[in-house]
Amino acid sequence: MLLASLSTTILSSGTAWAQEAPKTVYDDEIVVTAQKREENLQDVPISIQALGTKKLDQLNVANFQDFSKLLPSVSFQSSQPGVTTVYMRGVASGGDGNHSGSLPSVGVYLDEQPVTTIGGTLDVHIYDIARIESLAGPQGTLYGASSQAGTIRIITNKPDPSAFEGRVDGEINSIKHGDMGGRLEGMINAPISEMAAVRVVGWYQRDGGYIDNVPGTRSFLGKEILDGNGDLIGNQPGITVNNAAFVEKNFNDAEVYGGRAALKVDLDDNWTVTPTVLYQKQKSHGTFYQDPRVGELQVQRFYPDNRTDKFIQAALTIEGKLGNFDITYAGAYLDRKAYQINDYTDYAEAYDALYANYTYEGDFQCSGLQGCFFFKDNAGNTIDPRQYIIGTDHFRKMSQEFRIASPQDERFRVVAGLFYQRQSNHIHQDYIIPGLADALSVNGRPGTLWLTEQKRVDKDYAAFGEASFDITPTVTLTGGGRYYKYDNSLIGFFGFGRNPNGPPYNGAGSSRTGVAGCYTTTGAILRDNPGGTLLPAEVEGSPCTNLADFVGGKLVPKRTKDTGFTHRLNLTWKPSEDILAYATWSRGFRPGGINRRATIVPYAADFLTNYELGMKTTLAGGAVRLNAAVYMQDWKRFQFSFLGLNSFTEIHNGPNARIKGIEADVNIRPVEGLTIAAAASYTDAKTRASLCTFDDPTYVCATDDPADPDKFIAAPKGTRLPVTPKFNGNATIRYQFPLGPGEMHLQSVIAHRSSASADIRVTDATELGRIKGSTTVDFALGFDWSNYSFELFLQNAFDERAQLSRFSNCSECNGRVQVLVSQPQTIGARLGAKF
Repeated sequence: MLLASLSTTILSSGTAWAQEAPKTVYDDEIVVTAQKREENLQDVPISIQALGTKKLDQLNVANFQDFSKLLPSVSFQSSQPGVTTVYMRGVASGGDGNHSGSLPSVGVYLDEQPVTTIGGTLDVHIYDIARIESLAGPQGTLYGASSQAGTIRIITNKPDPSAFEGRVDGEINSIKHGDMGGRLEGMINAPISEMAAVRVVGWYQRDGGYIDNVPGTRSFLGKEILDGNGDLIGNQPGITVNNAAFVEKNFNDAEVYGGRAALKVDLDDNWTVTPTVLYQKQKSHGTFYQDPRVGELQVQRFYPDNRTDKFIQAALTIEGKLGNFDITYAGAYLDRKAYQINDYTDYAEAYDALYANYTYEGDFQCSGLQGCFFFKDNAGNTIDPRQYIIGTDHFRKMSQEFRIASPQDERFRVVAGLFYQRQSNHIHQDYIIPGLADALSVNGRPGTLWLTEQKRVDKDYAAFGEASFDITPTVTLTGGGRYYKYDNSLIGFFGFGRNPNGPPYNGAGSSRTGVAGCYTTTGAILRDNPGGTLLPAEVEGSPCTNLADFVGGKLVPKRTKDTGFTHRLNLTWKPSEDILAYATWSRGFRPGGINRRATIVPYAADFLTNYELGMKTTLAGGAVRLNAAVYMQDWKRFQFSFLGLNSFTEIHNGPNARIKGIEADVNIRPVEGLTIAAAASYTDAKTRASLCTFDDPTYVCATDDPADPDKFIAAPKGTRLPVTPKFNGNATIRYQFPLGPGEMHLQSVIAHRSSASADIRVTDATELGRIKGSTTVDFALGFDWSNYSFELFLQNAFDERAQLSRFSNCSECNGRVQVLVSQPQTIGARLGAKF
């Protein structure tokens, strides 16, 4: 409605504005490379939003959350910094961010290199960035597998041999209800010669905490009380624990520091070599969500919560010409290590309640963790059942792309190339109950109840091309395709230990999961061959291997692979320099993969087909830019990731879904110094068939019987897809005017999103509650003079507790919901200098 009213006003007064405004109003015209060529943003027949250097600086964008709220087609799930899964245009089934989950549906690029990783978007610090491009809709032709729903590109400023320059910026801020923070950033561009230059960027940022870990207790059921017939009638008092050792105010502080260096060498007039290196380390403490059962901005945690995420990327880009053809090579190697320790008391609390008055197979009765499990020390004493988890992920990613492009000014032009990438992740998840008896722990790991030790490898190969032909001077037809091949594998161990003198075989009393399922030298698993000799572990740190295939006397990774073809067809009409209309039919995909529970079949690739009409206009003599697109997307057999039995991630292919939407953005400069910008999206995303709780080969549930899990409909036909709100929009107003020796500016940013479901499964969504709609407002007042700048700012001015996501820590933990909220009202000051 906002965009429509603005457009009506613009069009009705366009003649007057055209008389008042100069022909070229936008001095910050953005050139993008979304189609692997340099083009004016208004000439690209793609729904694309771009945030240039000037806007990124004006809006004080420093990280993913800062710029994502300016991109209405983007939504995300997150639990803390560095653990974020990105979605676009409603293509979200929820739960994709697990280290053993699906590959992302949105690709993230740093310059020419993909930096998308499983388990969380690389949260690159935003400073000295040329622009951020958000490409909505399938980009599978030019960008491949992880760009099924869209692509986000972060383009850095390159070294410039023409002049020496630098800048330094500092900030200090204070959070209402919280602590103080700040950041320091700097950049130097230094020519080495007329043909070479180096650019070095560095940053340090500390974010103050605002979540309090407050005092609390947890009580667990004690020994069962039986009547004269041996029937359970209650429990004796059990263990009660408190978190006094971990109580802390504002305990969720975070810091990030790193640097980026680039060398640009012009070998001659045609060839340029640009090697770059990026390093960043992020450390966070505490949790970034609140527990509504405890209080606003409060939680009760019983073990430490810390995370460290560090990565280094080395990249090389070579650009040149062979005749009239442009040649580009882009290669990169990324090494990312994440370590975290988290309190898992919620899990113990939920399962203690789940097993209260528990009857097993109509006969054996027990109650609580003490009665139904075997949480004892080496002396046989019952121990505190609380858990904590230590997890590490070691991602490695190598990518290489070679492409060739014909001259851009020709009537017929082509972009074609080859692509290869290999990414791996060594997964380590150690669930620890301090004091657990050695014989009840995972073999060789005293205190470990459950262990995951796996190696995942995902490989992609592709040949792609796109050709454009100008049918007339105003009409262009573009067709493209990508032949792809993926080969994904997983091997390792998951589960409990096995006490050779059992039962009990482990703390959970399980006789099937874990070491019991490991392979012996005959190819049989241990529970079927109790006297067999276990094969050596294939993944370092595990006791043996139960996730693999036994082939020719040895263990090999479980593997799934496939080939296919995606396409893009586009018709563009440009009747004048100021108007462009287009129609697009495109397709994107996401590879299939292996479930880390060996008994569950691999999940297949899912596909997204997009039908889109769009328009880009420059009106009122250049004073107005209005772009809009309407689309319909069919998502076939979407991958659905959830926590199944024992809170173990499972991925299945669900039914089809259909997504309809509209997105638009407008930029207006009605008078000198005043800029108004707004962007909004409306998304209607629903399933086209029922989602079952099991892997139904027909992808249709015929009945709904909650008593039979093989017939239970988790989400009926017409259920809205989760996470993405129906409406998402933002607006920015900025006024600049001369004052004394410099220029003053006033600025305000408003961002609004409607509510959204937290889960696609109806029951879980009800238990978790809806992600509430919210509106946040920011203000800024600043002054620029000579080479200096100063600004006062107020973010989240009305202290809105905007909900970003809702989740629980395990499949049975929905009774204790966690709500990730935006940072409270923050006031601060910035000072910058250029030289």
